[in-house]
Amino acid sequence: MTEAEEPKPQSDEARSAFRQPSGIAASIDGESSTTSEFEIPQGLAVQRHTGSESETTSEFSLPDGLEAPQPVPADAEGSAFSMPSTHSAWTAPTAFTPASGFPAVSLTDVPWQDRMRAMLRMPVAERPAPEPSQKHDDETGPAVPRVLDLTLRIGELLLAGGEGAEDVEAAMFAVCRSYGLDRCEPNVTFTLLSISHQPSLVDDPVTASRTVRRRGTDYTRLAAVFHLVDDLSDPDTNISLEEAYRRLAEIRRNRHPYPTWVLTVASGLLAGGASLLVGGGLTVFFAAMFGSMLGDRLAWLCAGRGLPEFYQFAVAAMPPAAMGVALTVTHVDVKASAVITGGLFALLPGRALVAGVQDGLTGFYITAAARLLEVMYFFVSIVAGVLVVLYFGVQLGAELNPDAALGTGDEPFVQIFASMLLSLAFAILLQQERSTVLAVTLNGGVAWCVFGAMHYAGDISPVASTAAAAGLVGLFGQLMSRYRFASALPYTTAAIGPLLPGSATYFGLLGIAQGEVDSGLLFLSNAVALAMAIAIGVNLGGEISRLFLKVPGAASAAGRRAAKRTRGF
Repeated sequence: MTEAEEPKPQSDEARSAFRQPSGIAASIDGESSTTSEFEIPQGLAVQRHTGSESETTSEFSLPDGLEAPQPVPADAEGSAFSMPSTHSAWTAPTAFTPASGFPAVSLTDVPWQDRMRAMLRMPVAERPAPEPSQKHDDETGPAVPRVLDLTLRIGELLLAGGEGAEDVEAAMFAVCRSYGLDRCEPNVTFTLLSISHQPSLVDDPVTASRTVRRRGTDYTRLAAVFHLVDDLSDPDTNISLEEAYRRLAEIRRNRHPYPTWVLTVASGLLAGGASLLVGGGLTVFFAAMFGSMLGDRLAWLCAGRGLPEFYQFAVAAMPPAAMGVALTVTHVDVKASAVITGGLFALLPGRALVAGVQDGLTGFYITAAARLLEVMYFFVSIVAGVLVVLYFGVQLGAELNPDAALGTGDEPFVQIFASMLLSLAFAILLQQERSTVLAVTLNGGVAWCVFGAMHYAGDISPVASTAAAAGLVGLFGQLMSRYRFASALPYTTAAIGPLLPGSATYFGLLGIAQGEVDSGLLFLSNAVALAMAIAIGVNLGGEISRLFLKVPGAASAAGRRAAKRTRGF
């Protein structure tokens, strides 16, 4: 027997690992054929899925003649890659967006502020698509850079006017959506505005920014900007980009509603009304009025010379304090402390304080920190100006009594009148529209009635009484803003004027000037507590109005998303 005819060994050790087992048919063609790992083996029966009697096929259905695999019997040996017996691909929950899409969020018949806030807090993928915009002339749509530039200019006016960061973002988002730009993300800080627009996931984003360098209080201009945003958000109003630019230019060019001399007189009336509020008489009223008007003129002179606001506040705080010291040195039988307190009322930065705390409560912590730092600088400048005058007054022998009783509530009608006069003067200083002055004046009177009833009649702590009165101011302001489709600031800022901690601030400064640092710091801490109570109360009143007002769609309390508690981590 030759070597070629020698029989092969039959043992398992001699069999090749690549040898085809017996009983398996060899390939038809002699060549080694390769198959896909996703191919169903021949001879394996698959079951076709039928959803109903009238079977409908989709682009993901199996082709004719191919059926889905049968489930593996329970007694059969399973594999690590086999489907569990309880799982069926045909009954599995939907893992992707269904073909019909998610249910659309209804935001009809809702003020644009609530609509924009609700959509800003939604994920980008869940925001409803904007309606086809007709606010451009050609079929290609408006130029994206021009829309972003208009949005930034509107946001700059709102932020410079003292509007909260959340409301500024809502207004910017409303302008973008009114021109069909839905994938926009506005970002607001204390001095920088930016907005980014990405047409789709495969396109490059377009980003623009603008720096806010100058700030000015003009609530008439603020209301005009809100009216422009309201018109742009109205689908029935067709305002082109050119028309929007023209209206915005008119808003910027408009002069203030009140001349300079009216503002100076309003500053004096504010200080005089505050002196009456804390128990001063007619002589104290005119002394505080004259001192505040003189301080206002000196501050205007410093502003014309280019001095920063820090020194302007310090200079404006000196004349009222000097008037109080002069009355004490000349032994005039009046409450000199009421004169100084009235002058402080006209300088305390209540507007910036409320805006800063509101930004912090709504999650804009960087902007809130910057605003509160600004408030601290203003407060330090007022402290420096008053302390200089009080120090020289003590050296001259002025007998200023830190335990003097101010605002005992013995004359409620006089104090109510004084609170309304203070709110009226504050509204004029804020350059409010004439149509809003009466409403905010009444709101300030109601706030003082609530505070007086709780603190003087009910003997409740001043911090709790101030918070309750400020909450009522915020509630009324939010309701009026919804009725007028405008900002809530003109209806709330001037109304909190009677609640500002002027007397606590004065007694704290007087204690420090007389060397009683512990007593002075105690009064100043009380003033800080009152200021925080005002700011939190105003914001809480606005949130309560949003919580209980019946607003349809995602802007209601049920659909208004906010950040969740992190539990410390």
